Amino acid sequence: MIALVNFFISFFFSFIGTIPPGTLNLSILQLGLENKVAVAWRFALAAALIEYPYAWLAIRFEEFITSSPVITENIHLITAIVMIIIGTYNLWSAGKPASSSSKFNNSGFRRGVLLSILNPLALPFWVGTTAYLKSQHWVELNTTIALHSYLIGISLGTLTLFTLLIYMAKKIVSRASQSTLLKKIPGIILIALGLYAFITYLI
Repeated sequence: MIALVNFFISFFFSFIGTIPPGTLNLSILQLGLENKVAVAWRFALAAALIEYPYAWLAIRFEEFITSSPVITENIHLITAIVMIIIGTYNLWSAGKPASSSSKFNNSGFRRGVLLSILNPLALPFWVGTTAYLKSQHWVELNTTIALHSYLIGISLGTLTLFTLLIYMAKKIVSRASQSTLLKKIPGIILIALGLYAFITYLI
């Protein structure tokens, strides 16, 4: 019973936690807008798989991560740098991908793994979320089954949201002409979010 509760709670928080615009879901949306559905699926699978060990690390090193000033004080700066870099790359590749990057762009799984590893928000998000859920006694992670049911819920929640984004992108592509501007929207949003995070860090 505890394992089932853990699964549904982590699934829910993973799903809603993936909704705000970020590096991964905007990259998924861009691939969908470029009509690269197979690549988007591989990207989504890779991102969901990487979420598993990230959440595990968050649980295991919760106290250390929350007490580390290097991580907690610089999370906005880390986020800003990663988002601006990836947003710039997305704009460049959406305009006219170079032949040297085409292999990486068409390998959704490798791209998903790399961007998921570089995602600076996953670790602190799951540290905070897990700490809250434990403090409210909504989840119990004191057994192997309970822990892994929690982690599986996280991965599947992420994958479900990404699946919806791919479906939405397909609908948009089918009803609108494929313009360069449309493909650049995710990159523009990423850069804007990165600049906002940078300003927040300076303030």
